[in-house]
Amino acid sequence: MFIVVESGATKTAWRAVCEDGSVRAVQTAGLSPTCLDLEHTQEIVRKAIPELNPEGKHIDEIFFYGAGLVSPQSCAPIEEALQMWCPLANVHFYSDILAAARALFGDGSGVVAIMGTGSNSCLYENGEITRNIRPGGFILGDEGSGVSLGRAFLADLIKGLVPSQIEEDFDKEFGLDYSQIVRKVYKEQAAAAFMASFAPFILARKDERYINGLIEGCLESFMERALERYADNAPADISHRVGVVGSFGCACEEALRELSKRHPLEFVKFIKSPIDELVTYHRSRYGI
Repeated sequence: MFIVVESGATKTAWRAVCEDGSVRAVQTAGLSPTCLDLEHTQEIVRKAIPELNPEGKHIDEIFFYGAGLVSPQSCAPIEEALQMWCPLANVHFYSDILAAARALFGDGSGVVAIMGTGSNSCLYENGEITRNIRPGGFILGDEGSGVSLGRAFLADLIKGLVPSQIEEDFDKEFGLDYSQIVRKVYKEQAAAAFMASFAPFILARKDERYINGLIEGCLESFMERALERYADNAPADISHRVGVVGSFGCACEEALRELSKRHPLEFVKFIKSPIDELVTYHRSRYGI
């Protein structure tokens, strides 16, 4: 048996793959090394492992993909918690961008775009990440994401640039005034999640001229500042092929395909979450 884990800040997808090929699935809260201490990490693992392995079978390996796993120190609390329940398992840690790359292209090649609450990208060649343009986070970057679209909308809203009907709809749905918006963005935690939370409201009005322009600006910024720049490092048959992972990117599939007609990019695959493709990737190595 082996386990594949794909974790973000808010939720973690777990898959246990048995020798007969059957798969058990569990979802828990996120396992972020930047947000959780050892006690909370152990609590999440304690919930997941017995559900994945109720018979207590031997677990050979755990493949853990997550954001923020930048050093052995950042992996340590998660590794300690996992080995409390799976002391004989070999635990492997990988980044979220590698999760997206393997899910999209396996051991192949292409440009990887993560487009969720935040964004990231890389050039992936023959199963290896060969270049990664820094995402910058929600203040300095994250173009082409839910947070960047929400940020642009709120910036227009507080300056009176949003059409009156859309502003009225926003007031009815959220009831936020200027001081509340500013406080949540600058004073409270989870500012990125707050700004990204407005993406569904915005995308639901994509046929409005103002909203369409906002979406196009958000997406084209990501194309120009990240995705197109990989052409400097790889031949066109690789650098022009883009795969997208993330709910926001999938919601923008139609717009991305339309915009690609004006850019040297071809969007070849869209997946909301990489977990099932990661299971397929690792199963192929086990021959299951």
